[in-house]
Amino acid sequence: MATTAELFEEPFVADEYIERLVWRTPGGGSRGGPEAFDPKRLLEEFVNHIQELQIMDERIQRKVEKLEQQCQKEAKEFAKKVQELQKSNQIKEAADVIQKLHLIAQELPFDRFSEVKSKIASKYHDLECQLIQEFTSAQRRGEVSRMREVAAVLLHFKGYSHCIDVYIKQCQEGAYLRNDIFEDAAILCQRVNKQVGDIFSNPEAVLAKLIQNVFEIKLQSFVKDQLEECRKSDAEQYLKSLYELYTRTTGLSSKLMEFNLGTDKQTFLSKLIKSIFISYLENYIEVEIGYLKSRSAMILQRYYDSKNHQKRSIGTGGIQDLKERIRQRTNLPLGPSIDTHGETFLSQEVVVNLLQETKQAFERCHRLSDPSDLPRNAFRIFTILVEFLCIEHIDYALETGLAGIPSSDSRNANLYFLDVVQQANTIFHLFDKQFNDHLMPLISSSPKLSECLQKKKEIIEQMEMKLDTGIDRTLNCMIGQMKHILAAEQKKTDFKPEDENNVLIQYTNACVKVCVYVRKQVEKIKNSMDGKNVDTVLMELGVRFHRLIYEHLQQYSYSCMGGMLAICDVAEYRKCAKDFKIPMVLHLFDTLHALCNLLVVAPDNLKQVCSGEQLANLDKNILHSFVQLRADYRSARLARHFS
Repeated sequence: MATTAELFEEPFVADEYIERLVWRTPGGGSRGGPEAFDPKRLLEEFVNHIQELQIMDERIQRKVEKLEQQCQKEAKEFAKKVQELQKSNQIKEAADVIQKLHLIAQELPFDRFSEVKSKIASKYHDLECQLIQEFTSAQRRGEVSRMREVAAVLLHFKGYSHCIDVYIKQCQEGAYLRNDIFEDAAILCQRVNKQVGDIFSNPEAVLAKLIQNVFEIKLQSFVKDQLEECRKSDAEQYLKSLYELYTRTTGLSSKLMEFNLGTDKQTFLSKLIKSIFISYLENYIEVEIGYLKSRSAMILQRYYDSKNHQKRSIGTGGIQDLKERIRQRTNLPLGPSIDTHGETFLSQEVVVNLLQETKQAFERCHRLSDPSDLPRNAFRIFTILVEFLCIEHIDYALETGLAGIPSSDSRNANLYFLDVVQQANTIFHLFDKQFNDHLMPLISSSPKLSECLQKKKEIIEQMEMKLDTGIDRTLNCMIGQMKHILAAEQKKTDFKPEDENNVLIQYTNACVKVCVYVRKQVEKIKNSMDGKNVDTVLMELGVRFHRLIYEHLQQYSYSCMGGMLAICDVAEYRKCAKDFKIPMVLHLFDTLHALCNLLVVAPDNLKQVCSGEQLANLDKNILHSFVQLRADYRSARLARHFS
């Protein structure tokens, strides 16, 4: 076939084609040579060649038919495109004409040209509908260029806004396929923002209208469905849902701020948010306050129920205030003393739960309150925290603890009030932290700041007054316990033994037991308090401890060996005083130790000892009172030396 194809060179002449074929065939030439003319071979070549030509003809025919079909198809498509372009151009032309006619018709008097005006209006309406339908179809086909052309024509028609409505409606078809409407809305707006500028001459207005449609129809309906169901039946779920929905809506608004929506997009978006939530935000704080009160009361009641405890009524008013003042000044246990069995009625779990509920309320208040109402709303939440945490829980525990402190002359009393102090201090720190972290930012720039600080100051002062009263009475009880130990263990013969020669120099049993008791109390005070409070309380206990030992020693008469025992006891008391780590307390016991030397010093050396560094500044009556405790004081010699 390759040879055959070469024979079809242009220009084609049949005789020459056959001649060339004969000459190419062996034995087909008429000239002499090694191969003579062979008619059979030539006939065979012709037959084969004719068959090849027939095959070639069939192939070429099929190719021609295929090309003809393709040409016809392209011709039809081209004709259709031309027709569409012509039609499109006639729309533009018709739109231009009808638009001008419509404007002119507005000026014509109705009574004379009513029929004409009616026809023009009808044609105007029909053409407008056709354009909108064409825009709709183009949008469904995804033909942005056609949409732009039709939108440009419709721009001067009244139905242009309807064109935008159609675009917005179709944009949202299939846009909400996830379970997250806020994420879907953000993706939709991002997609439209990229496209809208290629279609409309006022893309920011179209995008703004889409966003308005999303907020006022889709989001508003979603929010209503979520909130109305639990609005009256479940305050906790309602508040949580309201907070989450409002937060997510404002989050979506922040994303949309990136787009060009016109001049004041902040105000535009704020109004949209307000239109959705206004009915819920108007009474938000009342729902919040009501829920927080009931929730706080439930947390407290659940705790007291777990303790099988029925709360006592703590009286208020003139009589109760008078009792409190008398109790603070006299330490009298006005009212019946109760046995709490060591229970402090303070629970860190309760406190954490109350603070957590209040923290969430502050967060919701910050998000959901109008800026002008925020400080006032935050203050209302704070007052509920004060009521249930400070008054109903802490103050109640302090009152109960005070009532549980035994009288100072009780034996083996359980001085658990220090446990109350310890837990109350921990709670105060948590309360103060929430005040600073969560309330202060909401009120810092408002007049409510001073009101909150004053309320906090009053509450803390009231609590501290009761803590001070309880600590003071507890210290009295500690001293009372020491008195009982000394009364039970100290013998008169300890300091005036019958056999002076068989006394082993050591401290007495009473001293040992008192020191053991004191060291336990010092450790308990250190564990129950912090900061300067530890030093303050230890200072007070140390002073009272010193006064107790001072007065105790003055009850006895001392022989020489008895005086030595007293010195040994005071030395042990002084070691105990070192644990206080309070210089003044140690100084008191150093002085007491020096005073005890007056019990054993030789009469001739009394004046010298009294004028020594540690005793020189003491009142002479104090020195004399110790000298009088000596068994040999009445001897004229001692009296003469001391005088």
